[in-house]
Amino acid sequence: MVTRKLAMVLGLTLTFLLVEVVGGYLSGSLALLADAGHMATDVAALSVALVGARIAQRRSRPSQRFGNLRWEVLAAMVNGAMLFVIGAMISFEAVERLGNPREIDAVMFGIVATAGLVVNLIALKVLHGDHSHDLNVRGAYLHILGDVLGSVGAITAAIVIHTTGWLPADPLVSILISALILVSAWRLIRDAAEILLDREPRDVSVPEVERRLTANAGVARVHDVHVWTVTSGLVAMSAHVVVPELARHPEALRQLEGAMREMGIGHVTIQLETGDPCDAELCGHEDHPLAAHRATWAGQEPAAP
Repeated sequence: MVTRKLAMVLGLTLTFLLVEVVGGYLSGSLALLADAGHMATDVAALSVALVGARIAQRRSRPSQRFGNLRWEVLAAMVNGAMLFVIGAMISFEAVERLGNPREIDAVMFGIVATAGLVVNLIALKVLHGDHSHDLNVRGAYLHILGDVLGSVGAITAAIVIHTTGWLPADPLVSILISALILVSAWRLIRDAAEILLDREPRDVSVPEVERRLTANAGVARVHDVHVWTVTSGLVAMSAHVVVPELARHPEALRQLEGAMREMGIGHVTIQLETGDPCDAELCGHEDHPLAAHRATWAGQEPAAP
């Protein structure tokens, strides 16, 4: 479903790219030709997103534990980098045009920009909903959103130029749009990097995971708790849980997996242990709450108070 939507948006973007090239050539508008170059970069970015989504859907080999899911994150990282480059190029070009304004056919510019706004709004509608839980689609969505803002800015600039003849309106609007693109690009790169580096998800707290695990009956201690994001929408965790009574293991495992899934963790790996629930480093002190029970767990009589 996602790949079909990306393919549809790619087709729309490529079609309008050709329209902008023709419009820019006929009107002699460098602004339209520059925007066509922007659209060409979008076509490349959407192609990367589409390839990433299709690879992610392939069947994984035994050597690929989580299949090809990380390809979506890599595609999102590439998209973020491309957005950053686009934003920087627009900024540099806008600054240059402030010092050297160029003549623009405002009527043709406005007509093509308005058509571009319609096409981009259709593309946003197609991707809307999937961008909130799929980082790869989010990258494509941000590209199209940047185009929408560009179209609005271009229409505004065309109106100002047509009514007042003030040419700097075009580069000034471009600077504002590039600033929004740079902020979006940075957030996308940051989120993709956090996933690739296996960092703790922003919406899942490791201390809360530990608390949920130890709250289950029969659990004496947990250690080596790790939580990370495999890809957008798939959070994984692993932990060692000490349950001294072997007979309680099946029930404890069901409870622990249920508690983790309630937190939105989809891939749960729990190693149950029957050893000493009181770690020597943690419980070696007499004032530790588990120290008084250590001898009992070891099959000895607790020391007299």
